[in-house]
Amino acid sequence: CVEMENKKRLTRAFGIWGNTDKKKFWDFLDDILIWAKNQNLEPFITTRIRDNLPKSFKKKVKIINSANDFKKIDFLLTLGGDGTILSAARAIGNRNTPILGVHVGELGFLAEVTLDNMFERLNIVAKGDFSIQNRMVLEAKVANGKKTKKFYALNDFVIDRGKSQRLITMDLFANDHFVAKYKSDGLIFATPTGSTAYSLSSGGPIVMPKLKAIVVTPLSPHTLTLRPIVFPDGQTLEIKFVDDDQVVFAVDGQISEYLDPQSKVIIKKSPFEIKMITFNDSNYFQTLRIKMGWGKRG
Repeated sequence: CVEMENKKRLTRAFGIWGNTDKKKFWDFLDDILIWAKNQNLEPFITTRIRDNLPKSFKKKVKIINSANDFKKIDFLLTLGGDGTILSAARAIGNRNTPILGVHVGELGFLAEVTLDNMFERLNIVAKGDFSIQNRMVLEAKVANGKKTKKFYALNDFVIDRGKSQRLITMDLFANDHFVAKYKSDGLIFATPTGSTAYSLSSGGPIVMPKLKAIVVTPLSPHTLTLRPIVFPDGQTLEIKFVDDDQVVFAVDGQISEYLDPQSKVIIKKSPFEIKMITFNDSNYFQTLRIKMGWGKRG
């Protein structure tokens, strides 16, 4: 697959996806709409934004009423933290709409743009002078009782003990080969994008986003011999539960449900990727240094 695309694009419309709980989002919304008018771009907003608009709002904007409306826009502008980007990515799914993330909040690692340089970057995007980085997505097929569901994660899937105080025991298989028996608080299955999230805080490795791999990181394993492991993206991972207790399955830290001990979880690379807008002067290692304190002492 193509990991970076650098073609010029004609931009006619874009969507706005924001964390409506943040005051700064509302502070900048009007300015974004004015910018769009000056650029002759058609803005779309989500139904959540529409439902929370102040009564004084008089501008006419189009609405993203369904997931298929993402096909009508050339990119989606997200304003919030990493969680805002993750929720937008799941909504877009396989529709190939690029995401431009603007950091509005505390620690935002996924967003390349800040409020200070937002309009400078938006001007570049409007001219089509940007690149696309394809981000790997994980797919999980979960058979829980009589129901089977599919989930997609840009960051990670996590299986943990939930409310139980006991360690959980899981058998991990890769392409039908037994890997190990994990007795721990849980397991994290992360994409390269998600390697700098929960997996990193649990001792997992940093994996550059352009790589295609699955990182499996145990949560507080009972033995020192169980360390994080990186699988190639062609591997299909299956998790079988040994104990009789329920466990919790979480998607990007935002969706969760309890699984019965007889449940089956199969995780593999998704057939689609998420497109993230990036720029010629973007520097992944600089982002690590600034936002993660990478390489700093004390």
